[in-house]
Amino acid sequence: MDTKNFIAKRVAKELKDGDVVNLGIGLPTLVANYVPEGIQITLQAEHGILGSGPAAKPGEEDPEIINAGGFPITVLPGACFFDSSTSFGIIRGGHVDVTILGALQVDEKGNIANWMVPGKRVPGMGGAMDLVVGAKEVIVAMEHAIKGEPKIMKTCTYPLTAVGVVKKIITEMGVMDITKDGIVLTEVAPGFTAEDVQAVTDAKLIVPNNLAVMEI
Repeated sequence: MDTKNFIAKRVAKELKDGDVVNLGIGLPTLVANYVPEGIQITLQAEHGILGSGPAAKPGEEDPEIINAGGFPITVLPGACFFDSSTSFGIIRGGHVDVTILGALQVDEKGNIANWMVPGKRVPGMGGAMDLVVGAKEVIVAMEHAIKGEPKIMKTCTYPLTAVGVVKKIITEMGVMDITKDGIVLTEVAPGFTAEDVQAVTDAKLIVPNNLAVMEI
């Protein structure tokens, strides 16, 4: 299994029965393919779908049913479609239980930067700012580092999307909880040690004695 699907499958284990969940563009959209059996969730797509499903199979795509990133998806029985203003009313109204999204940087205070790299052109923030302050729980799903450069920081250096909102980070190397004391490494992926994770993490990790092995 490739890195992105490995992360997505682990993230899916965080979902609880009855959750309304928003999946960000990119890696987080893969989570829809790994919802555990017996768990009923409602996926909300910010451009106006409630009740979206996994990615569409090759040959079964409908060009009018896509996720926020423009990729073909499915919808489940009972799904509904609405305009963007209604969709953001759901988000801003606090009706989303969990949002799962990627990030350029996250720091030990739960601050997140996920919309621009200084000096590079970007299309805009999209719905990220609304999602991270409107959802009840924010989980970041991302690759641990980029070209060897840490993405989990002591302090974010990129422009922030929101302050103090992230509670959990899941990467291909481990699972981390952001607490008042700092970032706690709760699980480490097979083949890695806590020292390996720390080596590509700018923030100082808190490593408990009962560190678990990451399972998917």
